[in-house]
Amino acid sequence: MIEQFGYVAAFILAGILFMAIVLTLARLIRPNRPNEEKLSTYESGEAPVGNANTRFNPRFYVVALLFVLFEVELVFLFPWAVVFRDKSLTAAAAGWSAFALVEMLIFVGILALGLAFAWKRGYLDWEKPEIKSTDIESPVPTEAYDSFHKS
Repeated sequence: MIEQFGYVAAFILAGILFMAIVLTLARLIRPNRPNEEKLSTYESGEAPVGNANTRFNPRFYVVALLFVLFEVELVFLFPWAVVFRDKSLTAAAAGWSAFALVEMLIFVGILALGLAFAWKRGYLDWEKPEIKSTDIESPVPTEAYDSFHKS
């Protein structure tokens, strides 16, 4: 029984050793000629503007995770759709197509429930920035602004 773990350990060790050899060999073979242009920050072909260490809204991560979740759903749906279209499977088993359809509807339903849960909990809502009004001396009376906004 313990020898089976030895096989797994040998494969893991061989994989780590292979990666170490390949990466070391690549480092020795590749050219290394850095210059100012190569060492500069690349930002979609444009010169970078501002500091790269700025903070941004962490809700981007939630949206990215939901995107990945539904992309994985498509990875599961595509092979199912290809097999579901096969007429020979439908001819071989009478209830197979109905079973496959119900199974996939359950799968999509569970994902829809997860999306509804995230929506209900407010994970998809963006924080609205607080607009600060500034007091500006204007020659136009405030009644003119009020009448303009009412019409």
